[in-house]
Amino acid sequence: MAFNLKEFAIGCGLHDPEGFVAGVDKLYELVIETNKTMNLTRIVEPEEFRIKHVADSLAIAREFPEFASEYLKVADIGCGAGFPSLVLAMAFPNLKVTPIDSTGKKAAFVDHTAQALGLRNVNVVNGRSCELNRRSRFKHQFDVVTARAVAPAPVIYGDADNFPKRKTGRFILYKTPEQAAEDLPALEIMCAKLPIKWHVTETFSLPENAGKRLFLYSGEA
Repeated sequence: MAFNLKEFAIGCGLHDPEGFVAGVDKLYELVIETNKTMNLTRIVEPEEFRIKHVADSLAIAREFPEFASEYLKVADIGCGAGFPSLVLAMAFPNLKVTPIDSTGKKAAFVDHTAQALGLRNVNVVNGRSCELNRRSRFKHQFDVVTARAVAPAPVIYGDADNFPKRKTGRFILYKTPEQAAEDLPALEIMCAKLPIKWHVTETFSLPENAGKRLFLYSGEA
């Protein structure tokens, strides 16, 4: 039985799952067309794209339902082709999403695609998080800092530790169980003298047994 993205979206709290699925179809077309001239993804089959890019990106709302209901400012570090940033912006108009990428062509693609999809809640930034981390425009501005398939969590945290809002802001990072097991000891050492504690969600499976995932996230100690 084929993967049902609409049902998955409903389970993640979307208010307009049909509109979201239509947007995903358009996103797929834009990614595949651009992929002919720019290396965006190796995942090009429609169902695999929906599972490994879209459902994977959307799953954060199942673990953290506030994504579907609260006004949140979200920074997506190393946004690449726009996963999770474009998916989250399409799914949840209540979010204000800032995709960040150091590669100009990828940032330009995400910006163009956001406009093509009519997403007014996306503001793309071309830059390195380690440099943006020192700028007042980015310091303590975000409710959530996320990243998916970019770098080990200690690197992400070290490059963007000023991004989250004081006290309430946090990192929520997409990881496999193996990655989280490798990242946690280093994070705990880095944050040993800080009022920060790191946690992991329960491990879950992507649809059609497409892989194991969890979220590694920060909180007050």
